Order: sequence, then C-alpha cells, then structure tokens
Amino acid sequence: MEIGKVITRVDAEAKVTGEALYPGDINFNDQLYMKTLFSEMPHAVIKSIDISEAENMPGVVLVLTAKDVPNNEYGLIMPDQPVLCGLGSNNPNADRVRCVSDQIALVIAESEIIASNALSKIKVDYEELRVINNPDEALLIDAFRIHQDRDDNVLLHYKVRDGVIEQGFKDSDVIVESVYHTPMQEHAYLQPEAGVSYFDENNRITVIVGGQWVHEDQEQIAHSLSLPLDKIRIIYPAIGGAFGGREDMSVQITLALAVFKLSEKGIHRPVKTIWSREESIIGHHKRHAYKIFSKWGANKEGKILAAEVKIVADAGAYAYTSTKVQGNATLMCTGPYEIPNVKVDSYTVYTNNVPGGAFRGFGGPQAAFSAEMQINKLAEKLELDPVEIRMRNVLKDGSRLPVKSPMPAGVSLTEVIERCAIEAGWKKTDGKWNNPNLKFASKSNKIKGLGFACGYKNIGFSFGAPENCWATIEIQGESEIEKVILYHAGAEVGQGSHTVFCQMAADAVGVDLDKVELLASDTSTSDNSGSVSASRMTFMAGNSIYGAGKLALEKWKNEERPAIGRYQYKPPKTTPYDKDTGECTPNFSYGYVAEAVEAEIDQETGEVHLIKVICADDVGKAINPQLVVGQIEGAIVQAAGYGLMENFIQENGYVKTSQLSTYLIPTVLDIPDEINSIIIEHPDPIGPWGARGVGEMPYIPLVPAISSAIHAATGVWFDHFPMTPEIVLRGLGKIDEE
Repeated sequence: MEIGKVITRVDAEAKVTGEALYPGDINFNDQLYMKTLFSEMPHAVIKSIDISEAENMPGVVLVLTAKDVPNNEYGLIMPDQPVLCGLGSNNPNADRVRCVSDQIALVIAESEIIASNALSKIKVDYEELRVINNPDEALLIDAFRIHQDRDDNVLLHYKVRDGVIEQGFKDSDVIVESVYHTPMQEHAYLQPEAGVSYFDENNRITVIVGGQWVHEDQEQIAHSLSLPLDKIRIIYPAIGGAFGGREDMSVQITLALAVFKLSEKGIHRPVKTIWSREESIIGHHKRHAYKIFSKWGANKEGKILAAEVKIVADAGAYAYTSTKVQGNATLMCTGPYEIPNVKVDSYTVYTNNVPGGAFRGFGGPQAAFSAEMQINKLAEKLELDPVEIRMRNVLKDGSRLPVKSPMPAGVSLTEVIERCAIEAGWKKTDGKWNNPNLKFASKSNKIKGLGFACGYKNIGFSFGAPENCWATIEIQGESEIEKVILYHAGAEVGQGSHTVFCQMAADAVGVDLDKVELLASDTSTSDNSGSVSASRMTFMAGNSIYGAGKLALEKWKNEERPAIGRYQYKPPKTTPYDKDTGECTPNFSYGYVAEAVEAEIDQETGEVHLIKVICADDVGKAINPQLVVGQIEGAIVQAAGYGLMENFIQENGYVKTSQLSTYLIPTVLDIPDEINSIIIEHPDPIGPWGARGVGEMPYIPLVPAISSAIHAATGVWFDHFPMTPEIVLRGLGKIDEE
C-alpha cells in the first residue's frame, strides 16, 4: 500500500544535484536564439514597422512580424489577442497594441546578444491612443473601446438572484456595508519563460517549454500556425514553478512560429529563447485586481439573512482566463455560508493594463477577502465570537448554494473550523464558541492580535467546462509483474504531482513503488490530462490512474502480455450560470480550509509580523502527507506576500515594478515564525482513495485572517491591501492620508 506514505519525491535527487534540466538549460547543436520586441506603448495604432536595419545586421537570420503569422490570434478562453501586433495579417484587430505585454516582432539570430541588439534597430511608428487604466473609466458610457469590434469594454457580466434581497435586509437587525480593493499579484516563479523548438524525427514542430497543460499548448500553437494537431509536439521538462502563470501562452507559439518560418526558407535549426525577469514580469498575466462592494445583513441571533455584492474585475487588455476567474469569484463572494437572500452582479472589464489571468486560488482569494471581512464585521457588531458566528451559518451536507443547487456530498467545514479553532485556543462553553484572547499584550510598542477566516474552493473545472482525464498503464512481465509503465500528460510544476502519480499507479496495480516508471508531459506519449490547475490534478489523475490500473490488471489476469489499460475518467457534469438568475450546478467537489493567524503589529513602524499560522485543510486523503504539508506552507507564504508586501504598480498602462528589486516578495525573513499544518482526511465520496485537492485551499482565507488579526490588536479594519507598513501607519493615524 503506497497511498498515505511519505516517500522521497521521484524528482528530488535530479533537482538537488542539478541533473534535472529546465527549459533554459536545454541546448542543441547549431541552435539559433530568439528575442521578442514588446510594445513600447500601452495603447496605440501601429502605422508602420521598419525591420530593414535589423534584418541587415550580421548574424541576424530572420525577423518576423504580424504578416508572418498564418492565423494571427490566440487565447485560452477566446482568441482575442494577436500573436504579433502589426500590419498585414489576417487579423483586422492586430493593427494596434492594447498593453505593454503585446509582442511586435521576433528576431532570430546566431546569438542572444545579436538578437537583442537587433531589437533596438526595429523602428515602430505609433499613433498613440487614449489609455484606460482602470475599470471605472472603462465602464463610462462614452469610454474608448479597447477592442473595436465590441460594443463596450465589459468582457462579461454574471448575475445571481436568490430569494428576495429587500426582504432579507428588512428582516436584518445588523447591516454591514464595505468596499474592498484587492491588488494585482505577480507570480514570481523562479524560472522565467524559456524554451527551445525544433523539428523532431517525425517532422513535427516540437516545443520544449514550461507550462501547465501540454495538449492545450499544442492546440493553441496548431490554431495560430494553421497546422494539424499531429504536426505539433509539446514536451515539458523540469518546470520552475507556475501558480497559474503558465496557463496562458508566453513563448510557446512564437518558438513554434520561428522554426516553422525558418523551415520555409530551407533553414532547419533549433531556436531557443529565455526571457529576462523584466520581460517575464511585463510579458505574462497577473492576478486580477478586484473592487468589491459588499452589503450583508444578519439578525440578532447571528444568522446571515441577506448578501448583496457587486464585483468589478480588471481584465487588462485581453480575456485570458478572466471569465472563468470571474465565475469562481461570483460564487464565492458570499462565502461558505447559508444565505437565503442573495444578489450578486459581477463584471470583468477591459483596460489597457497588463492582462489578468489564472493565479493560485483563481478568484477565490479576492472573493474570500470580502466575504470573510464581512462576517468578521458582523460578528463584531453582534458581539459574537468570530468562530461562533461561522458555526451558525456555515455550509453543511445538504446545504443549498445561492445558485439553487445543493453542495456535493462530503461537506466538512464544521469539522475543519472546529479543529483549527481548538488548536488556536478557542473553547466551547455553554454551547457557544469563545476565545477571550483575540487581543493580547506584547512588547512596549508592539501589540498582538488573533484572527480567523475560512473558505472553500472548487476541485476541477467549473460551470460546464468539459472535464476529463486520461491515463494509460502498461504492465510488463511474464509470470510475475516486472514493471509498470504509467503514461500521463499531467505537469509537474514543483508540487509533487509526478511522485503522487507513481504512488497511485503502484497502489492501483498492487506493486511496490520501485516497479513503476512514469512517462509524463509529452503529447506524443500521453492522452489529454487537462490542466494542472483548479486543484484538480490529484483528484482527476488519481481517478484516471485507478481506472487504467484496474483495466490493465484485468488483462494481466487474462494473460495478456504486456497488459495495457487505457482509461478516461469523467466526473459528474457541471452547468453554466443561467444568464438571468445564475442558477447552475457549479462544481462536483470542493476542498475546505480554516486558518487562524497570530500577528504582531509594530505601532511605530507599521510592520506586521506573522508569529503563527494554524491551517486546517480537509484533503480527503493525503496521498503523500509531506507533499500536502509542503503545499500548505507554500500557499501560506505566497498568500502572506500577497497580503503584506507585494505591490504591483502600473501607471497609465506602464509597469513600474518590473524587477524583483522593485516588486518585493517574501524572503526567509518575512515568512511566519511557525506554521501548524493540520491535515484532515474526510474522504470525498468520488475522490480517488477519497482524495480531494490542496493546491489552492490554504491560500484562500489567509489575507482576511491577517486583517482580522490586525483588527483584533488595533481596532482598525483594513479593507484593502497589501498591508504594507505605510498603509498600516496610515490606518492607525500615525501618518496623514494623502
């Protein structure tokens, strides 16, 4: 039995010794180098591009512009972005740039230095257009349209209507109204975008790159190059982090385009590119900035009766995954609570900012911030303990969501909240939860507070998105099983998925782990697994691996040699929002989390120090407990950066924090002193071995828990973040508001 064991990661030795190769480490003989010219303007019409001087430089092999892209469009949800912006392509909307992330030209040269020098020789004549740098301006009736083929700048509007909202507020004894602002966030993964492309032995354009879904990369390249799928091959080597930042395209299409166009000229050489950190920060999407208007009402018994929420998200210049992120936020902005009267309107709006897209939590952290702040404020007004008010309202088995569908079986929020609360010092007396020590003494100028928040997060694709996962298992041997080969496309982005795949394959077939060999993340060897996102991969891969193992064992018992089982797992179906009421079946499974934060606030400097974070997660079944703890700790550190220090600044469409020297992320000196990871195993009824997911859940409630702790200590609510020392001092009245 390999399930539930702590085993060494299958990639650990290769990574610590340097044997593992990341995309930037891979080289071929006679390779060329590619550099990308990014837009110099956040919004402008391109009048002309002069590449003649660059083309004539010694060592420059090829310069590509928009006219060289066979089908000049791409996009994960909708193809609204040109591969290259400029004139002469089949895309009539490619004649303008809409943000500084837009790409204008590619230079392929004998060296990276030559390619970089040639970029400076390309002359682009722009006609500047008005820059819209915030959704409020974009929503004005007479606002300039960022996409000229649309009637306005609203990418999407969702509505949820349940109950009678006016009556709910009329029946409420307490009403809390607030406006929350959540910032953009940079993924800051260790490995910037990089890759190499070439024609393989089967004459397929092959791209070695870091991503989150090999088959989606394959499809988008094929679409933009107007080639059949079987002419494109994607391989993922070691990947240095992702967090949603590699869901959308970066260098994949342009690398493939480069070797494709070289081959048309009779040049058959590999092409390599590595983005600088600045190019990475400018070139890939960010976590969406949100503005959330929230009004909640409750009766004197602490029962929430009504919630009215308006969400406005900054999509940036292109859609990316904004619509799906918005779907999550729309569902989760009322928190994991039973609320009989709900009205939600959510909007995602185009601006000329860097696009927003997938980031760990996928709309959940923004929504949870507003929801958890609201319930904490209600608790204060009602003089109720923050844990007690949650216990009176939290979702349970059989609870109905505001979208009029019941929660999937296996809701464990009550247990999760209880385990976290007890560990943090809460006690239940006379039938009520209470912790009198939310504020406690510290050193002279420092005060401490204890905060609490909880949340839930979907597992798997939502709202009707097609969801499935393939796995193939081959059993080799004669009289005894000698080797088990697992073919699976799921990506390993640092979270330990490949280790878990091997554990599950061993258990599914009933062999020791050392007999399992994994062939992963190559479109030529594996069927579609779906994306490593939505906390789905353990759940989806596990079910597909279990099914493939069962089929292979049946064939083995029937003396087929080798015995091959190929299996596609399909979970229960979900449905999209009804356009008028929001009614739907949003998800087939969830993970549940609660967090308590002990924070110390320096009243002289405004610095917030996290002393202790207690995180209780229901993961269903911990396939590898050590990897689960790693996910919890990593999520908490990343969320702490989001809440306390990461400040992505754009001014009039230009990125001002384009280096890690100006965009600060947590170091070892900034992480909590202690993280107590509580693993709860309440089996998911349809999860493999009962497993749920864990990748995003610990991230969801941390920032509101921090804000709750600061409030407990200071009496001040912080409705926006990052809660930097300057922001905290302003909130405390120590320095004047601007």
